[in-house]
Amino acid sequence: MRHGKKHNHLGRTKSHRVAMMGNMASSLILHKRITTTLAKAKALRVYVEPLVTKSKSDTTHSRRTVFSYLQNKDAVTILFREIAEKVANRPGGYTRIVKLENRLGDNAEMAIIELVDYNTVYGTKEAAAATTTRRSRRGGKAKAGAKTETVEVAQLLKPLHQQLKKLLLLKLVLLLTKKKTQKKANNLSLLNIERPLVYTMGRFVLHSILYRYH
Repeated sequence: MRHGKKHNHLGRTKSHRVAMMGNMASSLILHKRITTTLAKAKALRVYVEPLVTKSKSDTTHSRRTVFSYLQNKDAVTILFREIAEKVANRPGGYTRIVKLENRLGDNAEMAIIELVDYNTVYGTKEAAAATTTRRSRRGGKAKAGAKTETVEVAQLLKPLHQQLKKLLLLKLVLLLTKKKTQKKANNLSLLNIERPLVYTMGRFVLHSILYRYH
């Protein structure tokens, strides 16, 4: 029975698992960020963080101990020269795991594991600004954003409004020219009736467009 045994074998033999963890740890140290499955990322975090702690004491014994796990001279050199200086004041928690979308082929849970001090996404200044920002219950930012969008839509629709006015005026002129054979009184009545009707139609269309985008 394996009661209480929480070690994840990852479906591999011990030799295969140790070799894979060493290669993944070397890749993480060299590239500062790798993408893998969530299970492997969690296993790698347990594997690599003690090595980072060991690199804080730059001795020959520490280097040989870390090299026995990584089997990569370049990774050991970078770990003791660069990473150890970066994490000198950090008491553990050197890595971060960010979940991604599941893999398309087998729907496996994917994740990014990265060194915390080498991130380019989660900045300390942005995090501090986010913690000190006061939230309004009335949604002032949302209203301001809606007003800005309304102004932008109105600016986009301004040329459309001008073209619509020209088309309506052209239509009115055509209607008037078609009625040349009628009497002057009929033309005056047409002028007095058709023009308000055409402008009313145009304003209704324009207001409906603005209301839709608002």
